[in-house]
Amino acid sequence: MALVDLVMPKLGESIMEATVLKWHKKPGDNIQMDETVLEIATDKVDSEVPSTAAGTLVEILFKENDVVPIGTVIARIETAGGAAATPAPAQAQVQPAAVSSVEEQAAREVPYVPQPTSAPVPSQGNAGGNRFYSPLVLNIANSEGFSLSELERIPGSGNEGRVTKKDILQYVADKKAGKKLPEPVSQPVAVTQQAQPQQATQPVRVESRPVATSTPAEVTAAPEKTYEGNVEIVEMDRMRKLIAKHMVDSKHTSPHVTSFAEADVTNMVLWREKVKKDFEKRENTKITFTPLFIDCLTRVIKRFPLINCSLDGDKIIIKKDINIGMATALPSGNLIVPVIHNADYLNLVGLSKAVNTLADNARKGKLKVDDTQGGTFTLTNVGTFGSLMGTPIINQPQVAILAVGAIKKRPVVIETEQGDTIGIRHMMYLSLSYDHRIVDGSIGASFLTAVAKEFESWDPSRTLL
Repeated sequence: MALVDLVMPKLGESIMEATVLKWHKKPGDNIQMDETVLEIATDKVDSEVPSTAAGTLVEILFKENDVVPIGTVIARIETAGGAAATPAPAQAQVQPAAVSSVEEQAAREVPYVPQPTSAPVPSQGNAGGNRFYSPLVLNIANSEGFSLSELERIPGSGNEGRVTKKDILQYVADKKAGKKLPEPVSQPVAVTQQAQPQQATQPVRVESRPVATSTPAEVTAAPEKTYEGNVEIVEMDRMRKLIAKHMVDSKHTSPHVTSFAEADVTNMVLWREKVKKDFEKRENTKITFTPLFIDCLTRVIKRFPLINCSLDGDKIIIKKDINIGMATALPSGNLIVPVIHNADYLNLVGLSKAVNTLADNARKGKLKVDDTQGGTFTLTNVGTFGSLMGTPIINQPQVAILAVGAIKKRPVVIETEQGDTIGIRHMMYLSLSYDHRIVDGSIGASFLTAVAKEFESWDPSRTLL
């Protein structure tokens, strides 16, 4: 017999943790290779975690709703062989170094959490190290108006005394019910070595509003917030909360600049109208404007590589792959961004099938984790809902996002060899939001102008391959 560790899988760039949604197996159950063991959720998508070995599930290390760092062992499987059927990845063991790397990542993310007036985060005394708060826990604390000192009172049931989502939500419920709350931790421990020295000496807050100087008894007795008038209070769902956090984080991270341009897409409109019926009959899928836009975008991105990059500290990471994310509205009203990988290698048929498949899977909740990872540039079609233009927020860690507005017929001046004339044309506004730390106005505006010209120069006699 041998034990195989099942670890929380790597879920893509910038994702450091995932939430356990549901266990499909319990200790003692037999498991086949690649059989689903549990469901997890990230800020991007819900996904299933398959078994890496065949055998018997002997131990589950985390409960439902626990937030688990990537690379952490979440369960153990007993196999029939003398050696492990599938070797556990090197990062599977929960060693101090692995935990520290997560803490280091969290420390780098601290500036993007609303900043404070309360004392530095103390460690949990019996853990012997710095107490780590996940971004999800900090976000809940911020929304509830907790100070750091109040957050320290919450007993943690997670790994090494870590406060989980369930812990803080139980604390919120107890507080509203008027139950006696735990006393604050009295002996803070020094900040972990991975955090930068200047971060250790500066106060870190989890709330932006002023902190009331009240005693625990006064806090407990405080009435719930009331709202005047005829109102309906709707609790945000998990995805909406995560979207909200990422939008705020993006604005904190990148100094946004937005440039605008106008494009005459008459040739594109007439060409699509001419081929769409034959295309659908031949390929068994529809051709929308999105694959046409992406086809043009990939050509322009190759001429402006700085648009297709990310920033890591003082290093600019220029991406050689062109992976286009397309913002997709879900039936719930939320938004998700599936990614077309290596879009520059696909022709219009391939792009159309990729766009339609990803959009359909997104609306049906069938996207895989890989379907939302690795994007290098994002396209959002605000014109789908009738908007003429928009000022989109950058999808981190990318540095630019393009919004295309509604296509409208308008009278415009047309320049010809015989002179200027006025004609009815299909016009569309484009807007590009970009990270001014990397992309200056000259590059951003030049890229946007090149995209508009690429749209305008669509060949009306183009044949489908």
